[in-house]
Amino acid sequence: MVSRQESAAATRRALLDATRELLAEGGQQAVTLREVGARAHVSRGAAYRHFADKESLLAAVGAESWDRIAEELAGLGEPEAGGAAAGLRAALGALLTVSREEPEVYRMMFTMPAQDPELAIRAAGRAQDEFLRIVGTVVGDERAHLYGAMLLTSVHGIASMHASGHLDPQMWQTTPDDLVEALVALVTREG
Repeated sequence: MVSRQESAAATRRALLDATRELLAEGGQQAVTLREVGARAHVSRGAAYRHFADKESLLAAVGAESWDRIAEELAGLGEPEAGGAAAGLRAALGALLTVSREEPEVYRMMFTMPAQDPELAIRAAGRAQDEFLRIVGTVVGDERAHLYGAMLLTSVHGIASMHASGHLDPQMWQTTPDDLVEALVALVTREG
């Protein structure tokens, strides 16, 4: 027998999955609580019981993505000798992968909810902590924040330019992956 708590968790999971699907199909304008509930095959009011409004739902999707990245980064563990560059590459690649595979979800990750931003802040903070741990293995803990900010803003710029079509390989003669590789090489040389 399924407990009420398990049922609520399953409904929430279905709502989040349905939101991701709708974002992929039509962006934010395709997401309404009613459509999310219908897509998740739950009762009409279920979405409203779990989320105050569309913004709360979208914020939960963004926070969940930060949590997934944090878990992925934590799974990288401590790099072995010479493996710091590989860990840094994987960490930056995790963010770039979301930007490519789920561009609308990626936007939600970098949109601060107007109401109740704590969920998003905590989730992004967990990912940041894991990322800074990895950066610290390359450049030292005392310089991790400086290099971490430089790397994240650079990858965010790469992702944004790629998504908008402004990182045209014909014009720039490079790819997002090549740029990440160059960033890693620069930082590991400096570290």
